[in-house]
Amino acid sequence: MTSWLWRRAAPFLDALRHRVRLRRWPAGHAWGRRGEDLAHRYLEEHGLTVVARNYRARSSGGEVDLIAWEGPTLVFVEVKTRATDAFGPPEEAVDREKRRHLVRAAGEYVRRRNVPWESVRFDVVSVVYDERTSIQHRRAAFGRHS
Repeated sequence: MTSWLWRRAAPFLDALRHRVRLRRWPAGHAWGRRGEDLAHRYLEEHGLTVVARNYRARSSGGEVDLIAWEGPTLVFVEVKTRATDAFGPPEEAVDREKRRHLVRAAGEYVRRRNVPWESVRFDVVSVVYDERTSIQHRRAAFGRHS
C-alpha cells in the first residue's frame, strides 16, 4: 500500500521541491537538479537501485550525479539536462574532461567499497524539457579508460 501511495505522490512532491528550489537557487541549477530527480525516478522505474546522489570525490574534485546497482553491475550515471536539444543531444556535453573526472570519482568510490572494476559501467541520462519532457538513457556511454 505504501509503495502505491508513494508512486502516486512522488511526482507531486518532486514538483513542489522544484518550485522551492527555483525560489532559492539560480534557475539553471534548479532545473539541473530537477533533471536529476527525473533521472533518479526513471532509473528506479527501470529496475536500477540508486544508492547515492551527487557523490563528490575527496581527492579529484569530480562529482557523480547518480550511483546505482543494476544486478551485479555498479552504474555511475551522469545526468545532462537541457531546455531544448536544438544544439544537439545533451549527452554530447559529456566531453573527455568530464569523463576523466567521472572515472576518477568512480575509482575512489569503488576503492572505498571494495567493488571490482569489472563490475562498473558508465551511463548518461539526457533530460530535455522541450514541448514534452523526454528522458533518454544511454547505457555504457563510455569506458573506464576514457
